[in-house]
Parts: sequence; C-alpha cells; structure tokens
Amino acid sequence: MSAAGLAALAGGSAPADGTDGVDGVDEADRLGGARRPGAESSVTGRGAGAAPVSAPVRIADPATVRLLSPGDRVDVLASGSKGDAARIVATGARVAHVPKSGDTVSGEGAEGALIVVVVPRRTAAALAGAAAESRMAVTLC
Repeated sequence: MSAAGLAALAGGSAPADGTDGVDGVDEADRLGGARRPGAESSVTGRGAGAAPVSAPVRIADPATVRLLSPGDRVDVLASGSKGDAARIVATGARVAHVPKSGDTVSGEGAEGALIVVVVPRRTAAALAGAAAESRMAVTLC
C-alpha cells in the first residue's frame, strides 16, 4: 500500500470520490472485483457513497419474485425491446420486502410483482429511470 493510502486509512475517512485513497483506485478494483460484505454498488457512480434507501422495483416475472426472500442479494437488470440486451442497473442490492403470494398486478401497463430493495440513493434514481422505459428482472447473487 502506498504512503498516501496509509495516510488516508490512518485519518479514518475515505475520499468523497468513491475511491479508498490508494492511488485513486476503487476498493473493488484493488481487491480484484470483490467488495466487502453488504456493500452495494451502482452503475451510476463508482463507490456510491450515498446513504442507502429503500427502492420499489416492479419485476416483470412474478414467478421469479416468488424465489426471493428478504435478505437475499440480487442484481437488477433492465431490458427494453426484445432485440436489446439487458443492462445491469444495480448489483448486490439487498431485498428488503417481497409480496405475499398472489400480490401481483397485471394489465393497464403494470405487470409483475413489486419488491423493495436497499440500494445507494444514486442507484435508486437509476432504478426509477430504468423502470419508466424497461422491463425489470433480477438475478440472485
């Protein structure tokens, strides 16, 4: 570890730019892609340091939602038209709430089941934007 990295660690605070103070490298990059347990990440900003928030996400396939339990970690994906590849909107999001069996909605543009995930504030905004124009899906981590 560099002297700057040791100084930053000794100071007890990480830079606000999402790096860990070691030569401007994100902690996940330094650790070969691994993040500390419980750390959510965002595609909207490296190391999204914002406080976590609860974000509702309507998952298009309610059968997938039945596989989830609170506390599970998921990646949330958005897909537009059938020819487009899905894009990852959130990684490692913690599931906070899943609907009871039968609590799904279909028709009038709203299909699927609503779950609540805990993500950094910036990721919640990205999820809301993606949901406005895409079908959402999850993969278990």
